[in-house]
Amino acid sequence: MAMINAPSPNHNERALPVSMLVLHYTGMESGPAAIERLRDPAARVSAHYVLEEDGRIFQLVEEHRRAWHAGLSFWRGITDINSASVGIEIVNGGHDFGLPAFPEAQMQALIPLCQGILTRHNIAPHNIVGHSDIAPGRKQDPGERFDWQRLANDGIGLWPTPTEAPPEERFFDDLAKIGYGLDLTNKTDLITAFQRRYCPQNLSGKADAQTRAIAHALAKMIPSP
Repeated sequence: MAMINAPSPNHNERALPVSMLVLHYTGMESGPAAIERLRDPAARVSAHYVLEEDGRIFQLVEEHRRAWHAGLSFWRGITDINSASVGIEIVNGGHDFGLPAFPEAQMQALIPLCQGILTRHNIAPHNIVGHSDIAPGRKQDPGERFDWQRLANDGIGLWPTPTEAPPEERFFDDLAKIGYGLDLTNKTDLITAFQRRYCPQNLSGKADAQTRAIAHALAKMIPSP
């Protein structure tokens, strides 16, 4: 896989082994603008990779280094997500620019890029997340138009088949097992983040039967600690 080297100075040493893959959208008007910002020392942000709309892959930070892409976040007890993850920024204007579709060339390049990262670091399927999963309410990327099911079909993440909807009081236990942080002062943001990924046609922010059934099926796919 061809890589375009575009080093960013925005990285430091990891404090944790790599156990996660985090997918983002750039949320800017163009790929070059995003890459410029991710390489700007004053911005203090970066990612390991930027994936352009035409499938070109830019490497900004070596995988053994800690890129600065996750910010304030939480997943399965980890709060220093930057130390524990590899981050990919997918060029897409995001919600501020109408949330465009992700082009086919981009998705075709993303799949082998992810597969290589997962192989190199032995990342578990339940630790492949979007920025919105680890920072509900604060982030929305990669957004409800991103095809998570397609990635799961290629061995990148999990995609549940829902059956029964458990009682509502079980729902947050299921979210905790999946990995979400339970800031129950912002229940709507938390539920919407889950829906954005697993039932993107329904961003109600309510724990309805469909949402509960999907969460329960997904929780059962994850091994207990």
